[in-house]
Amino acid sequence: MKKLTISLLSLVLLSSTLAVANGDYTILSGHAKQGGFVVLKIDNQATITYKDKKLKPDEQGRVLIAFSRDDKEEQVFKLTRESGKVVYPRIKIATRSYHEQRIDGLPKNKVTPDKKTSNQIWQDILQARKARKIVLPTAYFDSGFIWPAKGIISGVYGSRRVLNGKPKRPHFGVDIAAPKGTPLYAPADGKITLLEDMVLSGKTLMIDHGYGLRSTMMHLSAFAVKTGDYVKKGQLIGKIGMTGRATGPHVHWGMSWYNVRLDPTLTLAKATRAGDKVSP
Repeated sequence: MKKLTISLLSLVLLSSTLAVANGDYTILSGHAKQGGFVVLKIDNQATITYKDKKLKPDEQGRVLIAFSRDDKEEQVFKLTRESGKVVYPRIKIATRSYHEQRIDGLPKNKVTPDKKTSNQIWQDILQARKARKIVLPTAYFDSGFIWPAKGIISGVYGSRRVLNGKPKRPHFGVDIAAPKGTPLYAPADGKITLLEDMVLSGKTLMIDHGYGLRSTMMHLSAFAVKTGDYVKKGQLIGKIGMTGRATGPHVHWGMSWYNVRLDPTLTLAKATRAGDKVSP
């Protein structure tokens, strides 16, 4: 009988905790699913800690958090009130299934690089990490998003990649195939925080959309902006190419929240799949 009493008490406490947690935030926008992000509204005097990031809301009480490709269905974050009281709200996210993508015919040094190339790749990684540490306090993402180029989707987010027969990391972005020189536009407002010619990603451009959210455009043939420029949604930022590790002209559009890789297509109104035609 004693064990039953303890069990019932535990259930009551758990229910109370969930009821409090569900009242601690409102999802204003976004997609609560793997590869997506959401904008939450909380008490603007509170703070959130999630994925080792301590986040303060803006004046409207908005804070942005995101979910990785393989995050579990139930996510928990720490919410600290102005009084110092701590609660642990839960968010349920939708899980996804991913395809396998095989790409052959790539240059050997881009798949299994030699020591010199590996060192160059490592320097590229460090530069990208530095850019991802920038946190702009302006919600440029409020502009909404568009497709950055006209073309055909040739690669989708999350697919497991096999390059020249060797299993590699999943594909963290969406590829848009188009002729070399096709205009590339800013998918949303933001600030240019990186312009580099890198070993694997070729001519690479990064746009910071604020609150830790950013877009990365890879394999370009030319840039039309400079580091530090502020850009508007739909503004010309470069041209599509096939620089770096690429078998044909295309742009790889990646998105991230700090170091969490996201699915850019979730920012758009219409769901898409490989082979679909897209346009700004």
